[in-house]
Formats: sequence, structure tokens, C-alpha cells
Amino acid sequence: MAAAAAGSGAGSGAAGSPEATGGSTGGGGWRRPHGPLQRYYGPSTAEAAEAPPDPTDINGPHFDPEVFMTKVRSECPLGQLLAREAALSREIRALDSDMQTLLYENYNKFISATDTIRKMKVDFRHMEAEMDDLAANMAAISASSARVSAALQDRHRRGAQLAGVQALLRKLQALVEVPGRLRRWAGTEPARALRCHARARAVLRHYRHLPSFRAIEDESHAIMAELAQRLRTRLREETLDPKELTECVEMLLQLEEPAEELSEEFLSQAGARLEAELAALEAELPVADPSGTATTPPPPASDILDFVDRGSSAFVGTLCQLAGSYRALFGGDTGRLEPFAAALATRYFALLERRLALERGLGDTSLLVRALDRFHRRLRALLELLPAGADAAAALVARAARERVDRYLRALQTFFLGCLGDVRQALAAPRPPGKEGPGLPDLLATLAASVLGQLKAVLAYVQLFTARDVAFASLPYFKGEFCVTAVREGLVVAFVRWLCRTARGFADGPAERGAPAAPPALLLLLARLCLDYENSTISYILTLTDEQFPPQDSGPVVTPGPALCAEARAAAQRLLDHYVQVQGAAVAQMLRKSVETRDWLGTVEPRNVRAVMKRVVEDITAIDVQVGQLFEEGVRRAQSSDSSRRAFSVYSSSRAPGRYAPSYTPSAPMDTHLLSNIQKLFSERIDIFSPVEFNKVSVLTGIIKISLKTLLECVRLRTLGRFGLQQVQVDGHYLQLYLWRFASDERVVQGLLDEVAASAAHRCLDPVPMEHSVVELICERG
Repeated sequence: MAAAAAGSGAGSGAAGSPEATGGSTGGGGWRRPHGPLQRYYGPSTAEAAEAPPDPTDINGPHFDPEVFMTKVRSECPLGQLLAREAALSREIRALDSDMQTLLYENYNKFISATDTIRKMKVDFRHMEAEMDDLAANMAAISASSARVSAALQDRHRRGAQLAGVQALLRKLQALVEVPGRLRRWAGTEPARALRCHARARAVLRHYRHLPSFRAIEDESHAIMAELAQRLRTRLREETLDPKELTECVEMLLQLEEPAEELSEEFLSQAGARLEAELAALEAELPVADPSGTATTPPPPASDILDFVDRGSSAFVGTLCQLAGSYRALFGGDTGRLEPFAAALATRYFALLERRLALERGLGDTSLLVRALDRFHRRLRALLELLPAGADAAAALVARAARERVDRYLRALQTFFLGCLGDVRQALAAPRPPGKEGPGLPDLLATLAASVLGQLKAVLAYVQLFTARDVAFASLPYFKGEFCVTAVREGLVVAFVRWLCRTARGFADGPAERGAPAAPPALLLLLARLCLDYENSTISYILTLTDEQFPPQDSGPVVTPGPALCAEARAAAQRLLDHYVQVQGAAVAQMLRKSVETRDWLGTVEPRNVRAVMKRVVEDITAIDVQVGQLFEEGVRRAQSSDSSRRAFSVYSSSRAPGRYAPSYTPSAPMDTHLLSNIQKLFSERIDIFSPVEFNKVSVLTGIIKISLKTLLECVRLRTLGRFGLQQVQVDGHYLQLYLWRFASDERVVQGLLDEVAASAAHRCLDPVPMEHSVVELICERG
């Protein structure tokens, strides 16, 4: 085993450390691909310096066989020693096999390299001889070339002189031919003639002291003067396009014509052409009626987009081209150009504004936005040359946008009035027997949804003015003032306020204008609409507007939402109060006529309730159903258990008629009147025309108070007999039986009916009331 270990260490270091050997044994003879070469060359100098000396490392530089064998014998049992010997033997054989493989693989390369080196030695011997022969030949050639150059040097000098003379003669020939060329090209190719004269002008001026050159120069000047006169004549022609005009002026400047005069003529000719373009645009606009009898002008021949396209391509394009040519020809001298272009641009803006004014209908907003966008894009090139017109162009676009927003506001107002007309028609339409029309909730929902949908559609159309792909949307006006002043305040807030004013006008307007009164159901519906606007619709509309048209932090002051909600609530309150007044007046009118047309002195003993009282109860019931469709029930004051059976006395000082009836004497009316006045001092005051709340019981209470107050005042103006007093007693008890359930507080109904009975007793000549049991029997039978 020691010999095997020593042999393996001397024979190229086949084995590793004991740990590595054990790993190799356990792994079934695994070895790295480049292990033999690495083991052959050993570790690098840095690795060797860093690693501590290990005498037991077979691959290390400090390997000591004796130490290794001593360690192996002392640490490894016999079985492991035998396995270590077998592993070392396998590694030795593997190394021998690898060395043979490397030798076989590289043998052909070694042989080829040897042959190549042998050939190179042979080739270099022949190449050295050839290089020596080449050097000798080059030396001979150099000597021959030097001899030839020396022999031909004089000839070369004479040839160069002759070439110079030939070039000079050619130049002289060209100068001699200049007048002829100028004369030939002046009529057909003036630009070529100018280039020819420009090339010869410096030479002719330099040698003009020679008579021959002076003659050529004078003749050339004469030809150029004739060409200048011809160009000036052409400059005054009206058929020149901008390119030809620019070329003509440019050639005159090359002929050293006065720039001041040329700039005036250039602007004059350009103005004539641009005036023609403006005249063509103006011809497309309808002629205004000088007498002023025509109400609306005739429609334009083309849409706004075509008009802007023609104006942009013809007028704006020509103006930009001429302005650019002017700057190129006359440098930075814009003292005449700017007022000239500003005057023409102002006229063009006026024509475009006249054309925009013809867009009276709403039409296609996208078409208008595209036209304004194209106008603004085409005008950018002109504004780069003349920045003074930027404000006018932006103001024109802003006015067009504001005008369209104003038209949308008027369209919304017209739409709302049309919806109101449909609602009034639906309310007034006759109903066939057995067929009911649309209820108030359906009409309200249809009206609110239609108006809100139309408003959202209008906002979507107006949003086209602030779209990202629109060029003028980047203007400061459309980022701030348009969103707030024009859209939020001028459209949305203005429409909501107009709607509230219009709705309120149905309560305030008819009495002032003498127009027919609005139906009560419409007043109730509009009150509910304004209340819904105050509760939710206004906040939703303002939020939607702020999302689509976000205002800037430093923008104008906006109308707060609570202020609009307060206006809507005030309108709803006024409409509901007016509804109560109208319905109360209708019921009061029936009661007033029933009192005024009856003979209360000569009436017979009452046997039933009057028909008008039944009609009053029916009308109040119908009003209760109508109001209940749109408003909540409301809160009632706790009712007494015998409200429907409460006694109705002709003496307001007593709640039990039997207490005073048997002891009635002629002096009783005076005592009753005194007691009634004393009772009023301690009773709660009833405000007849107080504002109502937004619920059903409050509305019905207001109507009942107006009706019973009217009945009270009418009874105070009549003189009654005994049976008339008893009839008032029966009617009052009948009203008490049915009206208390509609009021928020039954004491209001009872108090007013008590005052009616007391007034009737006071105005009665023979105040003998009817027994309460008889009154109840008549009312139950009625």
C-alpha cells in the first residue's frame, strides 16, 4: 500500500486528499473534465500562497509520503486502506488513458506544425533572393525616371505656360460673349441671364479702365437695364401668382433696384391678390338686405368646414407665403408688412365671424369644432410671422364657442318648455271612460329624465371644444374661463336658475300678465321637480360638469351648489304655496257662492246636508289623492279618540251643546258673543296663509284653512233665520266628520268650524240650535 501510494504520488499525482478520495470512491469514479491538466500544472501561485501547507495533500507542493502513510495507517482501518488502494489504481489507469487520448488527438497537429515550419524555411530562402532582385530593379527604374524628368523639364514649363494662356483666353472669350448671352437669355431665361451677369460683373468692374472691357460692361448694363424695365412691367401684371411675384422682385433686387420701391410694389401686388381671395370668400356669404325687411338671412351655400378650408388654403396660405417671401427678400424690415398683414387678417376674421353668425341652428357641433380647429392650425404659420394677430384669432374662436354654448342654453330652454307643453297637454287631455291617463309620478319621471338627458347630451357636445385632439383646446381660455364662465356658469347654472324662474313664473306670472292660470296639477308637479333638484339633481349636475370641465384653482368664482339648491327650494315653496292658494280658492269659491245664493232667512228646516258640502269633501279627497302621488304623508298631531264623533256647537264657548240649549234666552246671543271673544283670547292663533311644508298633510291643512276661513267670512256677512242657523250647524258637523282626517291638527278644523257656528249664531235673528242627536242622524243619512 505504501508503494502504491508513493507510486501514485510520483506518477503525476493521481489521487487527492483523503476526503476527496473518499468522495471519489463513493461517487463511482467521477472526475472533472480538465482534472488531469489542472493536476499536472498544479494550483496557481496565488492559491498556493493563500493555502496553508498540508503534507498529507497528494496534489499539494508540501506533500510528504511518510506523513501521509503514517496518517492513513493510523486513521483508516484495513478495509478502507484496501478501498483506497483500489481507488488509486483506478485513477492511475484513468490518467494513463487520458494522456494517451491527448497524445493521439494532438499528434496530427504536431505533424502539421512541423511540416509548416519546414516549408516556411524553404520559402523564405527563395523570397530573400527575389527581394534582392526587386530592389535592384527599383533602383534602375528610379535612375531612368530621373533622367527622363531632367530631359523633359523645359517642355513641362512651356506646357504649363501655354495652359495658363489657354485658360485666360477662355475667360476672355467668355467675357466677350457675355453681351450676346445676356441678350439671348434676357427674354426667355432672365434668371440665367442674371447669373451670367453676376459672374462677369466683378471682373468687368475690375478691368473697366481698359476700353475693351468698358465697352463690354456698358453693353451689359444696357441689356440689364432693359431687363429691369421688362421685369417692372411684369411686376405690375395682375396675373402673377405669389411664386412668380417673389421671383420677379428677387431678380430686381439682384439688379440693384431700390429696395424701398420694390417693397411697396411687392405689398401692392400682394394686397391685390389677397383682396381677390377675400372677395371670393365674401361672395359665398349671403348679401344683407339693405331695407332690413328680411327677418332671417338665406342659408349659406356651403357648410362652415368648407368655408374655413377654402379660406385657409387660399387666403391664409397665400398670406403666409407672401409674408415669408417678404421677410426673405427684405430681411427684418417688417414695419410695412405687419400693418399690411394685420389689416388683411382683420378683414378675414370679420368674414369668418359673419359666416359663423349664419350658424343659427345647432347643427353638427363636431363640424364646427373641426372647422375652428382647422382654422387655428392653419393660422399658426401666420402667427409665427405676425404674432400680433394671435389675440384676435383666439378671441374669434372663443366667441364662436361661447355663441354655441349660448345656443345650447336656448335650446335647453326651448326643450324644457316643450316638455312642459307635453305635460300640460297630457293633464288636459280628455280621458275615455274606464281608461286612466299617465299619473303625476310618471309625468314627473318623464319630465325629469328628459331634461336631465338633454342636459347631459348638451354637455357631451360642448365637451368637444376641450377634446385633447383639438388644437385650440390648449389655449388658456379653454383651460380655465371657458370651463367655468361659459359652461358651468353660462350653461348649467344659468339653465338651472332659468328653470327655477320659469317654474316660479307659473305662480307669479299669470296674475301680472293676465295669462291663463296654470292647472293646479302642473303647479304641484313643478314644485316636486324643484324639490328634487334641490335634494339631488343640482349636486349631480354640478359634479358631472366639474368632472367633464375641471375648473382651475385660480379661476373665476363659481356659484356654490347650496346657493342653487336654495333657489330651487324657494321656487318649490312658492309653487306649493300657490297650489294651496289656488286649490283653496277653488273650494272657497264653491262655499262662497253657496252662501251668497241662498236665502238664509226663508229657508226650511234642514233635512239633509247640502250638496255643496259633499262636493267640498269630494274635492278635498281628490286633492289628497293628487298630492299623495308626489309628496310624503307627513306628521300628524295625535288625534283624540272621538274626533269623528265630536259635537259641533253653535256656541264656541262650550263643547257640549246640551249645556246651553235648554236654557237659551233672548239675551243668550250677547252672552255667547262675549264668551266667544273671551275664548279667542286664550285660543291658539290660526295663520291662514302660512307657508306649507313639503308633505301631504301640510298642503291639505292649508287648503282646508283657506276654505273654512272663506266660509266664516261669508257667514259673517249674512243674516240667518232659525233654520238657516240649523243648516249651518248640520253642514259644519258634516265637514267636521270628514275634514279632520286630512288636517295635520284636528283642532284647526274644529276651531274654524266653531268660529263659523259662533258667527252664524251671532248673525241669527232666532238662534235656536238643533239637537245634536238630530244633527248626527242627518249627517249619517247624508
